[in-house]
Amino acid sequence: MNYSKKGIEQKQNYIKSNARRLTSKFRITVFRLCVIAAVVAVIIGAYAGFGYLKGLIDSAPDITQIDVSPKGFTTKVYDSEGNVIENLIGAEANREYVTIDQIPKIVQDAFISIEDERFYEHDGIDIRGILRAFFSGIKGGEFDQGASTITQQLIKNQVFDGGREQKFIDRLKRKIQEQYLAIQLENRMDKKQILEYYLNTINLGSGTYGVQTASKRYFNKNVWELNLSEAAVLAAIAQLPVYHNPITNPERNEARKNKILSLMLEQGKCTQKEYDEAMADDVYARIQAVNEEYSSTSYYSYFVDELIDQLMNDLQSELGYTQSEALDLIYSGGLRIITTMDPTIQRIVDEVISDESYYPEMGISYYELNYAISIQKNDEEKTTKHYHSSDLLEYFKNYSDPDNLYADEKGRKFSLYFKDKDDMLKKIEEFKASILEEGDKILLERINMTIQPQISFVVIDQHTGHVVAIAGGRGEKVGNRTLNRATDTKRQPGSTFKVLSTYLPALDMAGFTLASVQDDSGPYYYPGTKVEVSNWRSKKEYEGLVTLRKGIYDSMNIVTVKTLAEVTPKVGYEYLKKLGFTTLVESRTEADGRVVSDINLPMALGGLTDGVTNLELTAAYAAIANKGVYIEPIFYTKVLDQNGKVLLEKHPMKEQVMKESTAWLLTNAMEDVVKIGTGTNLRLREIDMPIAGKTGSTSDYNDLWFSGYSPYYTATVWAGFDNNKTMVDRTFNRVIWRTIMERIHIEKGLEKQSFPMPNSIVTAKICTKSGKLAVEGLCDHYLGGNTIKTEYFAKGTEPTEKCDVHVKATICTESSALATEYCPANKQKEAVYLDKTETGTTYDTPYILPKETCHIHTGNYYEDEPPFAPSDDNYFNEYYFEDNFNDFFTNFR
Repeated sequence: MNYSKKGIEQKQNYIKSNARRLTSKFRITVFRLCVIAAVVAVIIGAYAGFGYLKGLIDSAPDITQIDVSPKGFTTKVYDSEGNVIENLIGAEANREYVTIDQIPKIVQDAFISIEDERFYEHDGIDIRGILRAFFSGIKGGEFDQGASTITQQLIKNQVFDGGREQKFIDRLKRKIQEQYLAIQLENRMDKKQILEYYLNTINLGSGTYGVQTASKRYFNKNVWELNLSEAAVLAAIAQLPVYHNPITNPERNEARKNKILSLMLEQGKCTQKEYDEAMADDVYARIQAVNEEYSSTSYYSYFVDELIDQLMNDLQSELGYTQSEALDLIYSGGLRIITTMDPTIQRIVDEVISDESYYPEMGISYYELNYAISIQKNDEEKTTKHYHSSDLLEYFKNYSDPDNLYADEKGRKFSLYFKDKDDMLKKIEEFKASILEEGDKILLERINMTIQPQISFVVIDQHTGHVVAIAGGRGEKVGNRTLNRATDTKRQPGSTFKVLSTYLPALDMAGFTLASVQDDSGPYYYPGTKVEVSNWRSKKEYEGLVTLRKGIYDSMNIVTVKTLAEVTPKVGYEYLKKLGFTTLVESRTEADGRVVSDINLPMALGGLTDGVTNLELTAAYAAIANKGVYIEPIFYTKVLDQNGKVLLEKHPMKEQVMKESTAWLLTNAMEDVVKIGTGTNLRLREIDMPIAGKTGSTSDYNDLWFSGYSPYYTATVWAGFDNNKTMVDRTFNRVIWRTIMERIHIEKGLEKQSFPMPNSIVTAKICTKSGKLAVEGLCDHYLGGNTIKTEYFAKGTEPTEKCDVHVKATICTESSALATEYCPANKQKEAVYLDKTETGTTYDTPYILPKETCHIHTGNYYEDEPPFAPSDDNYFNEYYFEDNFNDFFTNFR
């Protein structure tokens, strides 16, 4: 710096110079412009920010249109006595609503203390809380206290789908709108209502939503029964339901629980004594004990499976729901479903069906394997290969060991039926080793081992149509809404169908009575075919003339088919439709071009295209038990919505499908099935209770049935292999039916009743060989035995004609032909015979009235062989020394 006089003058001249003044002005101008620009930028930014905020606010949902009430509630299923038997839970619907006055103050305070300390002070957003959370996060590096109020959390969960945004800008947008709506909501809604919604909405881990469901899940008690430490446990879950789960992460939950208790003490929400007691409470031991009893893997019962299906159909057909809407309502609508299940009867059915002592031992029972595996090969294309049970069979096709547990009847072939699960698992591992190469990846493997033979059971109250119990299978149930053999599986009904398809229409409208007679003779073929109809006892034995009553209780095939041939299959089919069968085929063209139909004579014996379900067969028999009134089988009586309003009320369809007299006559005949017929081992031995019913099996014994009823309940049992295998033990299903029905009547305390006979029934003494009025002195002296029987008839159908098939005749014992005047008196025998034309040898054959007269005694001994010869040593004994001297002398002369 030059401080000389000259230097100072130069500096003054520079300052006063025009260049200097211009430079200064330029700099000042630039500075001013920068300031102005900065101000403009701030103003523009402020306007832009305001505009952005206004846009976000304007695009926020309208507060008048949003609904912050909890959505998705557990549907409860009740038995007929009002007990909860199942909870139907959809996604985020495991929730039971409780009002704020049901939630104790310690629970409210526990959540408020940790989630929103100034809940009752702020107007929706907590500025102090936001600042506290921010600085706490800066200082400690953890933002564990959060900044959202309870009001904001409620809006986030109910309006913004829980706030699952992936991008920051989206989260910012949601946060701004959330705070805006929180302020508005608090201007419209009471604080207690907001808290009530929040405590019923919040996710509290283990699939629970809301404090009531969580309280039951973790402590097995209602929320209003919780103590302070338990309330703190629930509040500790809310921030991170998985991380703070008291079952899987008790240490983390405990740390946060203790923090909550400290906050409550600081905020005056509990006393020091209450705090100390809560801290000393071993709450997690109780949680683990409850968890051990809780079975989260249990599946719906077969009854509930079918209930859901029936309710699904009714919601769509009666209320117009779509399938998805119906499902959502059932699983998340908080419905109350009142079912027809009788808890006592269902328990009995479950206990007996699950008792393996009632089933054939292993070696007659088997496990059946259903196997599948998908493999991703370690090649360039990452090829996927699928293998099934058939591939397992192919791999072991040369497996030969006569003693192995999987051998077929000849002991030569690997089978999917086996006795030893562990051994089968070893075979599976061997198969897998053969198909897996290094680097291959198993995408899916399914191993199902199902015990066989299987079973199904249905019990219906015939007076109401209520299905009171069902069992859809034997063994462990492996899923919800799986195969239900009681309602889904269609099987051939065998001889149980005889009563329904043939004898019902025969008695009801075709002019037959229980005394009507058919000729059981053979061989007999379906008309127009070469297919023989054989009786179940023996193909070569025929009983001859028998009544329809005997045809029923002795399950006679030929008698049944001949009867349906007269009734006509079309009429039988129409009756079956009225009895509620939906699986019958009127006419259908198969893939190979064949046209199939159930309207034919094999229908008489249960030979159907597809078969029937146990449920529908039971309902049909229940119609007979119910005096001829068919009632649609139902699984529920009433459905209430979340608010207690009746949504559906089930009124089953009822129809008189046969005369009351017909129903009683069939019942009376089927009582004989159990008393003297094919079902004597079904008598209820422990109690003296009338039982009527019909046994049934298919010709190859793939299906075993009994459908029967008492004056109280109708029940049907089916047994068989799922994939059709001949049954060796053919009686165990009857023991199960008898045991269940005995226990039902004993444990329900049901008094003995008879099947009441209507006034429309009369009696008459008939001949069982003609079906007409018996003639004393003839029918009771028949060589084949007394055929007089008192039979029941619908009034007006009793016979008026007398028996015309029994004839008293004199037979020559030597020729077995009708005696003539020439037959010696001691060779004649008077007896009652059957005047019948035989088409084959039957039990009647020895007693048939001869058509020819004696050919031995003709009165002409010159033409015929003389009655004696000189060498006949017996001559004098027979003729001379007995009472025939005069006859001999006359003839000889």
